Amino acid sequence: MKKLINDAESVVADALAGLAAAHPDLVTVDLDHRVVYRASPKKEGRVAVISGGGSGHEPLHCGFVGPGMLDAACAGEVFTSPVPDQVVAATKAADRGAGVLHVVKNYTGDVMNFEMAAELVAMEDGPEVATVVVADDVAVEDSLYTTGRRGVGTTLVVEKVAGAAAEAGASLGQVQAVAQRVADHGRSMGVALSSCTVPANGRPSFDLPEDEIEIGIGIHGEPGRRRAPMMTAKQVAAELVAPVLAELPDSPDGHGVIAVLDGMGATPLLELYLMYGEVKALLDQAGVVVERSLVGSYVTSLDMAGCALTLVRADEEVLRLWDAPVRTAALTWTEAGK
Repeated sequence: MKKLINDAESVVADALAGLAAAHPDLVTVDLDHRVVYRASPKKEGRVAVISGGGSGHEPLHCGFVGPGMLDAACAGEVFTSPVPDQVVAATKAADRGAGVLHVVKNYTGDVMNFEMAAELVAMEDGPEVATVVVADDVAVEDSLYTTGRRGVGTTLVVEKVAGAAAEAGASLGQVQAVAQRVADHGRSMGVALSSCTVPANGRPSFDLPEDEIEIGIGIHGEPGRRRAPMMTAKQVAAELVAPVLAELPDSPDGHGVIAVLDGMGATPLLELYLMYGEVKALLDQAGVVVERSLVGSYVTSLDMAGCALTLVRADEEVLRLWDAPVRTAALTWTEAGK
C-alpha cells in the first residue's frame, strides 16, 4: 500500500485538520467530535442542514459545508457511519432556531445512528429534526450495507437543493419537502475498473482482474450486478444509462434532468469528460433533456477507478435552487450552476 498518510489510525483526523487549514474562511472543525461546521453560521431563524457518513467518499460530505449547502457534516471512520454523539453535537451546534434537516444516505449504520441522534435530541428538548433518506442506486435492491437501494450520487443534489432552500428562508417542512422530492426523483449507477484500498486494511477491498470491470459497484466496494470483460467508454455508458433511465421517474412538470457524471476517486477528468460525452449522446437519443450537468469527482470511493452516473428529474423549483449561489470547498458558483 502506498498512500500519503502518517498513520492509518489518524487518517480522518489528519484530513479534517488539513481541510480546516486549507479553508479557514469556509469551515471550522471540531476534532473531538469530528464535525465540520460553517465558519460563519447562517442567519438566526434559518433551517440548518447537516449530513455525514463514513470518510473515504470525499468531497462528500465535509467538502460541501458552506453558504448555500451544508451547515455541518459528521465524519465517520473510513467507510463507517458517524456515531450518534457526533450527530447530536452537530445538530445542536448548527441549529439556528428553525429546526434541523438530516440528509442521510441509505446505509444501515447511517440510518440507525441518525435516527438515534434525532431521538436523543428530542429527549433533551433540542431543536426539531426532520430527515430525508437518499436511496438512489439502481444496481441492487439490497446489499451488504443496506436494506433497499444504496444512497449515492443523488445525495449531492439533495444537499445542494436543501441548502439553497434553507439559505433562502424556507421552513423546515418546506426544506424537507423539496429535498425529499429530489431524493425521490434521482437514480444512480456506477462501474468500477479497480478496487479501492482502505488504509486500515492495507490491501485492495476486493479482487478485480485486469481485464474485467464490476458493473453496479457500491461506493464501499460492495458487489454490483455482474462482472464483465473490459469495454469501451461507449459500451460502459450504455451499461449505466439504460438501467438508470429504466427506473427514473417522470418529470414533475415536464423539465429534463440534472446529470452528474462522477469519478470514483482515481479517474482522471480526461476520462470523465470523455464518458460524459458518451452519456450525453445516449440521453439525446432517448429524448432526455439535460437541464444542468456536473462532471468531476464528488462522491468517491477512496482510490477506486471508475465512474457513476446520477440523473435527477428536475422541476422549476429544483432548478432554481440548484442554480442558487453556493460556496464550499468542493462546489462553488456565484450566479448559476448551468
